[in-house]
Amino acid sequence: MAEGDVDPYPKVFVIDSQANYVSMPGEKRPRWVRSGQKFILLLVGLALLGLVVEGCFIYSLYKKTEGGTILSQVGSKDSNEIRPHLEDIQQRPFAQLIGSAPYIGENNEVQWEDKNGETVTHNMGFEKGRLMVKEEGYYYIYSKVTLNVAEECMLIQHKFMKATSAYGKDIELLKSKSYRCFKPTRSPITHKEDIRNSFLAGIFYLQSGNTIFVTLENSPTMSPKRTEYLMGAFMIYKGGTLQE
Repeated sequence: MAEGDVDPYPKVFVIDSQANYVSMPGEKRPRWVRSGQKFILLLVGLALLGLVVEGCFIYSLYKKTEGGTILSQVGSKDSNEIRPHLEDIQQRPFAQLIGSAPYIGENNEVQWEDKNGETVTHNMGFEKGRLMVKEEGYYYIYSKVTLNVAEECMLIQHKFMKATSAYGKDIELLKSKSYRCFKPTRSPITHKEDIRNSFLAGIFYLQSGNTIFVTLENSPTMSPKRTEYLMGAFMIYKGGTLQE
């Protein structure tokens, strides 16, 4: 082909897709570097876990301390409130008397004694067989007598009375009426006995200067034991009358 001639066919370059390419090897880190990174991550995780545990412990301790402080404050407040209340209860009037022979005196009044070791009077007076009120308030009063009703049929009246300067006569507070008759039995007995108890109790408003006493009308044979006869009172509410 002459130098001036032009090749009518272009040159074709063929690329082999199946040819193997050799990649350049990358830079590898040393093994001790990778191990150090894992160790550091482990330490960081342990540190975070320790912080969480420490925070929970501090919070729990704070709640316990706060609760103890509140309880101590409430306890001290309650104790300060309870102490005056206990002192008030200890100063409330009360009394209990036992019978004194011959048991029945003038106007059918049951006789009592207050010097025996089994009797007690606290912030209440005792005069001529009657309890005297020193502080006004509501009192629980009671009386118990033991009777032998074997002698004959009779109507027995057991009463709790109040005397006050505001009225010209005594005021009846409580009353028990019973008709007793002895019923003989076939068994031989030397002494007839039909022992019965009568008990009165109630709550009443009493003022300073009032006296309370017990009467027993148509009384049969009385029991010889003084402890079979009781009269007592104790304050349950201090002050004036309660308003509805």
